Amino acid sequence: MDDDGKPVEDHIRPEAGGLSSSVLVLNRIYVPIQVIGAKRALSLLYKDSAEIVTQEEDRICSYDFPRWIELSMNGYAAAQGLDDFVHTPVLRILVPRIIRLRRYDRFPLRAVKFNRRNILARDEHRCQYCGKRLPPSSLSIDHVVPRSRGGKSTWGNVVAACNACNTRKGGRLPHEAAMHPLHAPAPPKRNPLLAEKVAHQRYQVWRQFIDGVGGVDVR
Repeated sequence: MDDDGKPVEDHIRPEAGGLSSSVLVLNRIYVPIQVIGAKRALSLLYKDSAEIVTQEEDRICSYDFPRWIELSMNGYAAAQGLDDFVHTPVLRILVPRIIRLRRYDRFPLRAVKFNRRNILARDEHRCQYCGKRLPPSSLSIDHVVPRSRGGKSTWGNVVAACNACNTRKGGRLPHEAAMHPLHAPAPPKRNPLLAEKVAHQRYQVWRQFIDGVGGVDVR
């Protein structure tokens, strides 16, 4: 509770980089299962459904929420090179990079979800015909073998395409349109959104937990 008796998460307001941060969620036995936003993570910590996991030198350490708040207020962030915070009226809370659920021991699905977001991320938001890297709003999903010709909606038959290339190819096969994907489409071994996250310095600490894990859900 805060000084006025309300739950801490009811008071959370963003600071640059704070609520926009992502948090890796581990199950009870330290297997990664999901990536969630900072506000959801802080809510789980406040309810004592999770604890914070950190790497300090060559050790894995864990903290409950009261202890984490204390560390947040006493220079721990600077010592660990962390800088994402959220504010309440009386607290400045460091956003953790990793939390562990106390009572959840299910395993994640190994297959990466087949959806538009993951297809665009797999193809690095790049049109697979002209090579242009574009924002999601300027990209569509093209069936390499068109559905009108029996093509299926599978990882091996869809690619990101800019609207112009998708229109130009139309319902033709690649050899008919003289338009071939830059890379043969295939199922990703790891959630491509997760790979995008880990490319950032702030999420490097996730690597020791996610290596070899495929279908971690990214919210």
